[in-house]
Amino acid sequence: MAARLVVVGGGIAGLVGAAILARSGADVTLLERAERLGGKVRQAMLGGRAVDAGPTVLTMPWTLDAAFEEAGGSFRGDLRMRELATLGRHVWPGGATLDLFADVERSVDAVGTFAGAREARAYRAFCAQGRRIFEAVHEPVLEGQRPELASLVSEARRLGLSGLRALGAHRTLWSALGDSFRDPRLVQLFARYATYCGSSALLAPATLQVIAHVEQRGVWSLDGGMYALVEALALLAARAGVRLRTSAHVAEVLVRGGRVAGVRLADGEVLPAATVLHAGDVAALSSGARGTAARAAVSAPAERSLSARTVAMVARARGAELLRHGVLLRRLRGGDAQPLRARRRVPGSDDLRLRAGPWRRRRPAGRAGGRRQASRVGEERFLIICNAPADGDRRAPVPDEVERWRGMTLETLATRDLVLSASSSEVTTQADFARRFPATGGALYGAATHGALSMLRRPGSRSRLPGLYLAGGSVHPGAGVPMAAQSGRLAAQAICADLGSTARSSRVAMPGGTSTA
Repeated sequence: MAARLVVVGGGIAGLVGAAILARSGADVTLLERAERLGGKVRQAMLGGRAVDAGPTVLTMPWTLDAAFEEAGGSFRGDLRMRELATLGRHVWPGGATLDLFADVERSVDAVGTFAGAREARAYRAFCAQGRRIFEAVHEPVLEGQRPELASLVSEARRLGLSGLRALGAHRTLWSALGDSFRDPRLVQLFARYATYCGSSALLAPATLQVIAHVEQRGVWSLDGGMYALVEALALLAARAGVRLRTSAHVAEVLVRGGRVAGVRLADGEVLPAATVLHAGDVAALSSGARGTAARAAVSAPAERSLSARTVAMVARARGAELLRHGVLLRRLRGGDAQPLRARRRVPGSDDLRLRAGPWRRRRPAGRAGGRRQASRVGEERFLIICNAPADGDRRAPVPDEVERWRGMTLETLATRDLVLSASSSEVTTQADFARRFPATGGALYGAATHGALSMLRRPGSRSRLPGLYLAGGSVHPGAGVPMAAQSGRLAAQAICADLGSTARSSRVAMPGGTSTA
């Protein structure tokens, strides 16, 4: 008789893990507390149009290639994706603008025009450093189950002192950037890499320079938006035999005789199972939100990562062209680094990210006042994101405060020559994220990535409780769509190995990665 497994959580990690396990021959039921699958990959329905309200672009598509293959599908056959030549347009007050590209040499030229030849050379060296880190960490750290201290020590011996120093784990991203660049705007821009995993550049290791190389390996959009990935994975899981249940809130992980015995839903229904894959934030376990018996299965996160405030909207746009992905950076002031450190404010936390889709339709551009203008027809879909502290379980904003923030956000865009006239919009705060993801306070990336050994603080696929396994952005290898997919694969691999399964899953391999918000 097939082993009975319950998967708790219908995000990317849960769907990947469930599909692979079902194809290996297990009897799998997936339970999702929300009305729709997807977890942090979600859509808002505004004015009859679906707008991505979570991740909007994809990196490291080879992780999805492997996940779909192991579940019996084909990522590139089931979905269409388009590579973005421009990674993002970065805009400062006063009109200074820098575009970065997937092509390193185009970006080097752009940095040179923006900040001079010295900074262009520094940027090329910065990218080369990211590539070296990528090549050093992908096999010992990211390809398999959570690395242990012994494996890191062994890898340290292989790399030698110079190799270890090159990884940058001994210093912060902020200090590394300060040594690389003289133009404070470039330090400000690349410090944002730490916020990609909900952390501060003042405390995150310089190893996060790897993000530069990951982005240059390609950034893609999906036809139909990112939710098309959720729909494709759900179809794949259903075809493999997974029972997909939404509006199914797991109140307790049941424990009997020192091991997992199943789950109990909030309505009292009990699903017996000797194996449970928890694909939600581990804080739900350590806080007791999944019952007191499972609290000791994992350690509580030492420090929450960032949350966010977002505005999804359908709007008419006029003014500056920000392409698909724009970043509006705040004004720099003299000696900016010291006030940041003194106030413990996260660099980049008050910048705005704007993502538009689909690609803008343009009329022929004219000139007005000596500046090139681009006019648009019709309404378009936008998502505006600003990082925020993960305090959604301690402080809920009042409606007036939410509306004020929405208005201030649109005013900020207008100061950068982009005016949005929304016909429909939806604001999501850290309190909303806290309600969706229990015990997190709205943290979107698990624990903050602070300190040289932060990777060792993330739990792996196996918990301390026999029969309970873990997946999702709060566990190894980290947050973001590709990492979540990888964690689902790693959990399925661990379960199959422990159950002595004859699963058809191939060896898990992931050549590096980072989180994508």
